[in-house]
Amino acid sequence: MKRSILGGVALVAAVALVGCTDSGAPAPAPTPSESDAPAPAETYDIKVAALPIAETGAIWAALDAGIFEEHGINLEILPAQGGAQAIPALVSGDIDFAIGQPFGPFRAALAGEQVRLLTNYANSLPENPDVNSVVASAASGVTRWADLSGKKVSVNSPNAAGDLTIRAAVAADGGDPSTIEFVVVAFPDAPGQLEAGTIDAAWVPDPFRGMIVEAGGTDLGGPYQATIPGLTVLTNFTLQSVIDEDPGKVEAWNAALTDALAYASEHEDEVRAAISKYLEIPEAGVAGIVLPEFTADLGTAHLQELIDLALEFGYLDQAPDLSQLIAQ
Repeated sequence: MKRSILGGVALVAAVALVGCTDSGAPAPAPTPSESDAPAPAETYDIKVAALPIAETGAIWAALDAGIFEEHGINLEILPAQGGAQAIPALVSGDIDFAIGQPFGPFRAALAGEQVRLLTNYANSLPENPDVNSVVASAASGVTRWADLSGKKVSVNSPNAAGDLTIRAAVAADGGDPSTIEFVVVAFPDAPGQLEAGTIDAAWVPDPFRGMIVEAGGTDLGGPYQATIPGLTVLTNFTLQSVIDEDPGKVEAWNAALTDALAYASEHEDEVRAAISKYLEIPEAGVAGIVLPEFTADLGTAHLQELIDLALEFGYLDQAPDLSQLIAQ
């Protein structure tokens, strides 16, 4: 590596894991002269789990713009490492909703949990550069997908879309995906692990991808693009019990999140400013972050293609029933 990046990553991690809960504090209510919008009929205290990564900038930007307040939502954002890790928090009632990869809901549904996908959240990009990449250290000698054979690669959540699509990309490039050793490393810790030499490559989104490349790492590209271009990065989900117990809360959340994602897709500068603010990254560093396609449309998520690939590589023993999994 060309320079040390541990200090910057530690700062990002500290803010991500501590500061996100503060972001849910309600903004001061506008005075009648500030806004002519009618007050919402009901208000809701909502806790959502989301990863401390650039994609959450859509929620942060919408929060700062007052969109959740307009829908009567006092929002608290709690950090999560992945979609699968959020499931126990949903079951225990510690959170109301979660933003994460669909593999958590896939497996939870197959295990008998009545988890429900409510909306999409963000899609990867069909053409380079993508929102996540596999980046390798210079010392690893990895320059193409096949080179990952026999290497140690980190993912934030195992047995999910990250390592699945990496395996598929390595196989398509003539490598042996069965020899890859996947290890679990939280995104903020991946640059430091690469620098220390404990892993050869890491699957990471921005801003961590940019940190590693700037420090001399090799970007192999996005495994989603190599397998299922445009695949969903994150989805919005909850449990059927939450829907049954408080449908008004679910309706308000879905409407607010849909508006938040539409706002984010049209206000890139505000999203970048929110990322800079909540992850405490200098504006110059945020400028190079690749943003996803923010969308609530599950029809663009490529869920069935992801299930088919999971069955092919043995990640799932059977296919979850999307007609049951997707909330009606």
